[in-house]
Amino acid sequence: MQVLPDATEINRLRWQCRRGMRELDLLLLQFLDTGYADLDATGAQAFLRLLDSPDAVLLEWLLGRQRPSDKEVADVVQRIRGAAAT
Repeated sequence: MQVLPDATEINRLRWQCRRGMRELDLLLLQFLDTGYADLDATGAQAFLRLLDSPDAVLLEWLLGRQRPSDKEVADVVQRIRGAAAT
């Protein structure tokens, strides 16, 4: 089942996606705009867990240098990387 976030939720997520590192900001905000709505409830929760990660770790994941141990977060990372490739 897809998650249909309201405007308040999207604004809160948009704020959390702004990390102060241009590369992360671009990847996370692009995914929020183009792929987040396609996540189911499990994926949306994994995205929130991903956003709780330190910037250095996020960068390693999103650049493909490391892989999250949490399978659901790893799936979201792959979606973000896929969205960036298009």
